Amino acid sequence: MKLVIASGKGGVGKSMLCSTLAMLFAKDRKIVAVDCDSDAPNLAIWLGGVKKWDKIIPVTVSARPEIDYKKCDGCGLCAKNCRFSAIKMINGKPKVNPFLCEGCGACEAICPKKAIKLKPVQNGEIKIKKNKYNFPLVSGQLYPGEIGSGKVVAEIKKEAEKFKYDLMIIDSAPGTGCPVIASLQGADFTVLITEPTLSGFSDLKRVLEVVNHFKVPYQIVINKWDINSELSNKIEKWAKEKFLGKISYNKEIFKAISNLIPILETKLKTKKEIEIIYSKLCAGLT
Repeated sequence: MKLVIASGKGGVGKSMLCSTLAMLFAKDRKIVAVDCDSDAPNLAIWLGGVKKWDKIIPVTVSARPEIDYKKCDGCGLCAKNCRFSAIKMINGKPKVNPFLCEGCGACEAICPKKAIKLKPVQNGEIKIKKNKYNFPLVSGQLYPGEIGSGKVVAEIKKEAEKFKYDLMIIDSAPGTGCPVIASLQGADFTVLITEPTLSGFSDLKRVLEVVNHFKVPYQIVINKWDINSELSNKIEKWAKEKFLGKISYNKEIFKAISNLIPILETKLKTKKEIEIIYSKLCAGLT
C-alpha cells in the first residue's frame, strides 16, 4: 500500500505528521518512508537527522541545448520559437539562459542547420538511509536552478520500490504542481493536512481537485486547529465523514525539531493527538 501525506499549502505540518506516522506504522509493519518534496526535502530532519547517508545516487532526468556555433548561421528561429524565452539573440548569435530553459527540445527540432543538440544534465540526487527506527528513508533533492522536479519524484519512487514493504508512506511536496502529481500517481490513500487559515482552506480545496482526479481515497487532518477554532469547525463540518482528526498548536514543537527530536520521542500533547489519528487511520485502512 502507498499512503501519501499531502497539503495544498506549505508549512501546515505535513512532514511532522508523515514522520510520526512512519514511526508508528514501523512498530508492526515493514515500511519505507519516502520524501518526495524534491525542492525542499526535510523528512530526514523530522526523523532525527542524518549524519551520513548510506547511498547517494545521481539523477539525470532532463537535458539542455548545446549550440554548435560553427554550424549556426544566426537565423534566430530557435529564439523566436522558444516559448520559455530561454534563448536570446546576442550579437547575432543565440544564447541559452539555463535558468529559464525547460529542455523541451523545440530549438533542436526547428534548427535548419542542426546546430543544436540536447545534452543530458545531472539535475538532482537521491539519498538513502536506514535509520535507527529500522526502516529505510528514501529522499530526493533537485539541485538549485534545475528543472524536472516531477521527474525526480518519479525516480525517487522507483528507488523506494526496490525495498520490500507493506506500506510506503510518502511525504509529498506542498501545492498542486508536478512533484505533487508524481507523488499521487499510484497512491492507495491520501491524508490531507491543512490549517485553519483562509489560505490553508483554499489550498486544501485546490489539492483535493488533484486527489479526486486520480480517484484516490482521502481523509483530512487539521493542524493548529486552536489558532482559529471557528474556521476549524467550518473545515470539520465541510469535511464531514472525511474528517480524520486535529492537532493543536504547540510552540514546543519548534524547539523539539530544532534539536532533532522526533515528535514521538517527546512528551508533547501533539504526540498523543497524532497517535489518535494513527489509530483511526489504521481502522480505516484495514
